Amino acid sequence: MQRTSESGRSAEVARVNGREGDEISVLERGLHYGDGLFETIACLGGQPRFLERHLARLVGGCARLRIPLGDTAELSREVCELAAGTARAIVKVLVTRGAAVTRGYAPSGSEHATRITLRYAWPADDPLLAERGVRVRIATLRLGENPALAGLKHCNRLEQVLARAEWSDPDVSESLMFSSSGALVSGTMSNVFLVRDAALLTPRLDRCGVAGVMRAVVLAAAAAAGIAAEERLLAGDALAAADEIFLTSALIGIRPVRELQGVPLTVGPVTRRLQAALAPLLATAGASSAHAHA
Repeated sequence: MQRTSESGRSAEVARVNGREGDEISVLERGLHYGDGLFETIACLGGQPRFLERHLARLVGGCARLRIPLGDTAELSREVCELAAGTARAIVKVLVTRGAAVTRGYAPSGSEHATRITLRYAWPADDPLLAERGVRVRIATLRLGENPALAGLKHCNRLEQVLARAEWSDPDVSESLMFSSSGALVSGTMSNVFLVRDAALLTPRLDRCGVAGVMRAVVLAAAAAAGIAAEERLLAGDALAAADEIFLTSALIGIRPVRELQGVPLTVGPVTRRLQAALAPLLATAGASSAHAHA
């Protein structure tokens, strides 16, 4: 089923449980409770990028939430089908626990998982964003801490919705978020890395936040390049002490921060080195598959 728009923001294709269409049950637990997970997959040259990593994260998340995902081979084929024939596209995958069998929060155990896939157009980014960097602010909203959900890309995104509503300036690309205890976590839609004394630091995600696919790719690339990297509990003063800051996500790769809260920052050598290391992986989807479990 086609769902197109000139802006490219509406889905071009939608499938539910492998069939073209955009209708789900009104009893869907993903709608009622956000009881599910999702993946946002960049596709280049007709192939999904880092597909194995995305599927591995989805499988792990479903296991933690006890959602019966089943064999991922069918889902993998479906993602590849949606990517085929496109130069640039985004495929979004949502897996929920399915339609509720009984009323209330408690799952009965007899639900059947719902799989939704969507394909969106993916216009080319301005290359200056990766070269010169982006302007970033700090969110007022704080993330709640819940280790049971930490790291998961689950469907409860109200904190990000409210944080994203805090600004409308198109020149500001992202907003960094702290947890309720004052720990740096991430951006609203990205992970964050700091460079201090040529070493790489990124927030621990054992209390809240999403363990991004590109975050894992960057950590693997840093290890391969001999760049010291550490996942650490970072407070607010860590930003002021950083020599470099950059953001990562499956769609943007590495995006340097050139300004934070109005304060200019330098796009430094460690950021540039990692951008160069990742360039071959980001340029083609096929080149990334060998590194999927690095």
